[in-house]
Amino acid sequence: QIELVESGGGLVQAGGSLRLSCAAAGRIFSSVAIGWFRQAPGKEREIVCGINRRGGLYYAEAAKGRFAISRDNAEQTVYLQMNSLKTEDTAVYYCAAETGGAISDTAPRYDHWGKGTQVTVRS
Repeated sequence: QIELVESGGGLVQAGGSLRLSCAAAGRIFSSVAIGWFRQAPGKEREIVCGINRRGGLYYAEAAKGRFAISRDNAEQTVYLQMNSLKTEDTAVYYCAAETGGAISDTAPRYDHWGKGTQVTVRS
């Protein structure tokens, strides 16, 4: 079992930055892959980026060049640095753990989810 708690969301102007954190408790954190997903009102949940157990990275097209994911296994935390934010980045952001250790862009592959943190970007 692994518990995930997101933090760092908030209200920001377009062009601004936020850093989200995903703190984990429970099973060996270093063995899992972590994905960041987001869901805007009326839209499907979508992958933003992910990091596997070896530090391999994946970014969705919308995140490339603006977002950066990193992990600190000693702190059992994954970070999502978001720069040059746009109004279309407004969503609830979730982190999720894939206990097989591999990144997937498919939400059902992830076994454990946090409750999410709201990010609102205003123009």
